[in-house]
Amino acid sequence: MDGKLHLYRRENSRYWQCSTYLNRRNHRTSTKEESIVLAKEFAREWFMERYAEERRRKRGLPLYETLDHEAQPEGLIDRRRKVKATGPTFREAAEAFVKEATAITAGERNDRYMIQKHTHLRVHLLPFFGEKALSEINAGLIQDYRAHRATPQKDKSGEARKRPARSTLHQEMVTLRQVLKTANRKGWIQALPDMSAPYKKSGKITHRAWFSPEDYKRLYEASRERALNPKKERWRTECENLHDYILFMVNTGLRPDEALRLEYRDVAIVTDEATGERILEIEVRGKRGVGYCKSMPGAVMPFKRLQKRSGGAPTAKLFPRFQRDLFNTLLAELDLREDREGQRRTAYSLRHTYICLRLMEGADIYQIAKNCRTSVEMIENFYASHIKNTLDASAINVRKQRKKAVKDDGNDKPPTRRRRKSSLNAET
Repeated sequence: MDGKLHLYRRENSRYWQCSTYLNRRNHRTSTKEESIVLAKEFAREWFMERYAEERRRKRGLPLYETLDHEAQPEGLIDRRRKVKATGPTFREAAEAFVKEATAITAGERNDRYMIQKHTHLRVHLLPFFGEKALSEINAGLIQDYRAHRATPQKDKSGEARKRPARSTLHQEMVTLRQVLKTANRKGWIQALPDMSAPYKKSGKITHRAWFSPEDYKRLYEASRERALNPKKERWRTECENLHDYILFMVNTGLRPDEALRLEYRDVAIVTDEATGERILEIEVRGKRGVGYCKSMPGAVMPFKRLQKRSGGAPTAKLFPRFQRDLFNTLLAELDLREDREGQRRTAYSLRHTYICLRLMEGADIYQIAKNCRTSVEMIENFYASHIKNTLDASAINVRKQRKKAVKDDGNDKPPTRRRRKSSLNAET
């Protein structure tokens, strides 16, 4: 082959090997033949396959991993090794994605966003796709990954791990798609494979875990009792802060991360012109940027207690940290750790409680969405769907009025002819 193909045999091996240099890359394999005549025949075919692959790669055409065995005559055994797909690997694309996304999202996304991407790649995606060439990743391999994740795996202790939630697997698919998009932008792949999930049905829309009015009353009464009589005196401040935290969150509807960023200079006590009540005007900084919130009157007293307890320096945090362990302990004592559908209640449930209570009182859903820095669609799907007060019985229980039946007098003649005849007689 004009000096491009080399055939050789190592000292401690009985098989001949062949090698070539194509497209700035060395290729070599074993012929698995002891006879030099058969080895030359194998080497020529192997070289032509490598040459054809490099030509197809330059033209951007898909590569084929193996020959068409169905077209071979019966009885012919192909002892050649399966050709592995070459080119950039998924690991290289993942490294490029992390480097690119870390630089671009600096200051634009929360730090935990990239930490989550690192975790998806390190724990799940790289062990499965890491050493595979990008040309090997197709819809079938992605479906194999879904099946692998859905199969219960055993941990180090030998116990079966819990199957990942639907949202967890969806987030991993998002990370996989972002890596493949990075490879597509760099020209390593021509197009993204089909990543749609087969056998998928419409996702069930469930309402968020919240505290009903009865459960909320039990919760704040228990937190108030714990604040007045803590189990240990050194825990008094933490118990008082948790009680004020619960009241503040249910009367403002802030997200937990927004509450942790809140400083005293962001809150002002004002008298509302429309209602004449004293409320809080809050400048909120969270995942939606800077927004504003007007609280319920019930948030004023907890804010004053927090301000008096901590000194109320303008740059000080209202809630330096959230007493998660104490909060979970209270829920466990009251048997409120989960709602009726088995969903776990967290600090986010206090925000959901605010939205649900406002809807039950008849507040305008658009104003609630603006005050909570969310959309009307989100509230309709996850909150208003299970609030009975949003249903108008007067508009639902409508009854159609029935027409009165006409009494039959036994006269077969039409009424119009009878009236016409009487008018003629009157003229005569």
